[in-house]
Amino acid sequence: MVEVKVFEGGSVKKTDVDASVFGTRVLGRTLKDAIVMYEANVRAGTAKAKTRHEVSGPNKKLWPQKHTGRARMGTPKSPLWRGGGRIFPPIPRDYAYHMPVKARRAALRNAMFTKFRDQEVAVAAGWPADKPNTKGAHAILAALGMGRSVTVVTEKPEVNLVRSLRNVPLVDVCTVDDLNARQVLVRRWLVMTPGALASIQRRLGKKEK
Repeated sequence: MVEVKVFEGGSVKKTDVDASVFGTRVLGRTLKDAIVMYEANVRAGTAKAKTRHEVSGPNKKLWPQKHTGRARMGTPKSPLWRGGGRIFPPIPRDYAYHMPVKARRAALRNAMFTKFRDQEVAVAAGWPADKPNTKGAHAILAALGMGRSVTVVTEKPEVNLVRSLRNVPLVDVCTVDDLNARQVLVRRWLVMTPGALASIQRRLGKKEK
């Protein structure tokens, strides 16, 4: 059992949560491989440089090939000249790749384990439901002592909560379905709704059996 903060009814208390479904030790290699994969998948891959055939300039040979006493040279678009093209330049590419599903689930389970072990998890209810309310939503995080660098996890999409926290720096809102190891670790704190916590325990516990 792990002790976590719970915000409910305008006050903060502590309760014990069964975190045994998340494991008992850190799987460093699996966790590292998953983070590298997720980071690679968000890379734009738009770096581009021009070759000698793409830069602008004349194609006329600068001087005769022989009998000038100078090194032979073609056009000023040569990579040897300033303003010329590049040799083996970067070109747009896709860096995305995928790990096996079981490995990704194991990484998520392990990332959750590290958060519970370090006591960086909280459960909060009473989020703005009728309309967006940035002040009210941030007040809940401040009451938990987790006002910055936090990921808020909900069981299902909640538009008003997303709109309430989207302008708060270093605060992300995602659903249980979108949660992954990178999102768990990219922020220091992890705040979940009661429904999100129950859903995560069911899913990861079911995979662990």
